[in-house]
Amino acid sequence: MKIIDTHIHIWDFSKARYEWLENDNSILRKNYSIQDLEEERLEANVCSGVFVQAANNFEDTDWMLEVAKNTNWIDGVVGWLPLMDPDLTQKMLLEKYHINPYFKGVRHLIHDEADPKWLLQPQVIESLKILSRHGLTYDIVGILQEHIRTALKVAEIVPELKMVFDHLNQPPMNAKPGFGEWGDLMKEASGNVNFFTKISGLGSASGKPYQWGEVDITPAVEFTLSNFGVKRCFCGGDWPVSLLAGSYRETWNTYLNVFKGILSEDEQEKVLFQNAAKFYNLNY
Repeated sequence: MKIIDTHIHIWDFSKARYEWLENDNSILRKNYSIQDLEEERLEANVCSGVFVQAANNFEDTDWMLEVAKNTNWIDGVVGWLPLMDPDLTQKMLLEKYHINPYFKGVRHLIHDEADPKWLLQPQVIESLKILSRHGLTYDIVGILQEHIRTALKVAEIVPELKMVFDHLNQPPMNAKPGFGEWGDLMKEASGNVNFFTKISGLGSASGKPYQWGEVDITPAVEFTLSNFGVKRCFCGGDWPVSLLAGSYRETWNTYLNVFKGILSEDEQEKVLFQNAAKFYNLNY
């Protein structure tokens, strides 16, 4: 079965500045190249991948685009644009990024912003409208319930913009059935056909590094699939951040086992390949 990994990071400290890693003392504070993933990528049967930004700067985006061009299995890049500056956002799209066949979507590290309503600033809204007009998608990297509420308001203001909740916006893995406020907000979001979910980062969200498994993530996955449907969910490995919770191969084996237990083969094909290809407009 073909698999698209919709959430892969690479970083090189000689190419770009990654502010969130400057005071990090974990295994993440070193360069990660796409070659480092090759052996486990083949073992996990991942045939296609999408790079996702790891810094709010052009240098990170340009580095991902360069590597994508020279890596035969990377088919898309979710880059960064200066959303606080609509004129520059438009200029960079027209002059540089929109003509690049690998540039598929945009993300900003909103979870590092002090204001969880960062996306609702007038300048940012204007830039999101520009993305929508260019047919680009937006990845929401939220960690708070307020991030979901903000995304819901963005959807009202920019109704044509397709958005995806990275890592399911950090579900409360140990919550009671229904998942509390997170569950209520995600149910509300599922009513909008332009909201998608990325089943990723759940090893980290489990709070059980190197000890999490199918039983820990199945409830959140089932909840997401039942509300958003199999046509609006896809999957990502979140390498190398996922290494804080386990190996790449183990992460994918756990996701695949969960899907095999709750989805038919046709449904698995949608979640593992078809939905992502359509959302990111990947060329196959």
